[in-house]
Amino acid sequence: MKYIIILGDGMADEPIPELGGKTPLQAAPKPEIDWLASHGRNGLLDTVPAGFAPGSEIANLAILGYDLPKVFEGRGSLEAASMGVHIDDGEMAMRCNLITIEDGRIKNHSGGQISSEEAAVLIGFLQKKLGGNGINFFPGVSYRHLLKMKGGNKHVITTPPHDVIGDDFRKHLVRPENEEGKETAERLNALIIKSMELLDGHPVNVARAAAGKDVANSIWLWSPGYRPKMQTLAEQFPQIKTGSVISAVDLIKGIGVYAGLDPIEVEGATGLYDTNYEGKARAAIEALKKQDFVFLHLEASDEAGHDGDPDLKVTTIRYLNDRIVRPVLEAVRAMDEDVSIAVLPDHPTPCAIRTHTAKPVPFTIYRTNGTGDGVMQFDEFSAKAGSYGLISGRQFIELFLAGE
Repeated sequence: MKYIIILGDGMADEPIPELGGKTPLQAAPKPEIDWLASHGRNGLLDTVPAGFAPGSEIANLAILGYDLPKVFEGRGSLEAASMGVHIDDGEMAMRCNLITIEDGRIKNHSGGQISSEEAAVLIGFLQKKLGGNGINFFPGVSYRHLLKMKGGNKHVITTPPHDVIGDDFRKHLVRPENEEGKETAERLNALIIKSMELLDGHPVNVARAAAGKDVANSIWLWSPGYRPKMQTLAEQFPQIKTGSVISAVDLIKGIGVYAGLDPIEVEGATGLYDTNYEGKARAAIEALKKQDFVFLHLEASDEAGHDGDPDLKVTTIRYLNDRIVRPVLEAVRAMDEDVSIAVLPDHPTPCAIRTHTAKPVPFTIYRTNGTGDGVMQFDEFSAKAGSYGLISGRQFIELFLAGE
């Protein structure tokens, strides 16, 4: 048996008036995904353990079966693994977004969906101006970057910028969790404020403003942690001897690296609706022919949810169906070996609130040697009638790999 998980980040949602009271999953034409649901078994999955915020880092680790209280060390440390940035003892890593602040309020979490090329220039500029004394900036993809701090203390309270769109940024600056985190919080806030001074008027932002685009005029620092200690999937599950992760997002690739999966780079993968779907599908098919396990991640639906754009979210789901699931399913049908395919989101990103929630998400597991459970389409409500019922955390990967 071979295994492939196709994850549409943030696909789940709530009924939206503009879509006739349907969710994007209900509104989107997705015949292949619905076919998988009607020929597979379905259920709802709680991906966010109690006490954790509903971030992609939490949900994807849970989907892969990890015990969050034992392994989670912040988002930055996971992304560092993808970027090839080593975290030494005594070092802390954290996510460094490029964001847009307008009239003192966080306008968006993405610097207006800044390109990787533009962002690399800004991050290089900040490294030159603010780096040193144990502080280092590393460029990533689009707005997602990394800060590494020597001697940093993770006992600080930070806020994901996508959770507070429209709020005064001052309300969400870094706060110490205890006395130990006080100095770190002060240093991080000083970097944020100084970045505003430096990025305001930078040629990249001048050009973006002239083109009518939002400017990336501040960094935002969040989700700190140290180097995590995680077992690989192969160490936990005998079904997985080899595997790959395919994603445009450093966070997901980093999780894959710690999970022992080979990261596959796909040219033109952006993490947005214009990503190279066909290239990702080809990479997944080739990996599945050679390896036991493939984790294929698509970010586009999550970004559409953060932008509050229901029509775009429907489009991203349609693209996922037509340009990912359809070719993967066609390739699987031609294989001699049995294959299990799972399709699911990691968490909801409702367009109405433009951030993540912790509600359970629908999932389907189709096996070429299996039977269906009577569910006829894939969405948040149909999945409730599935034979798996409501499960949580590690139960998903155990069921998926059981081959039953």
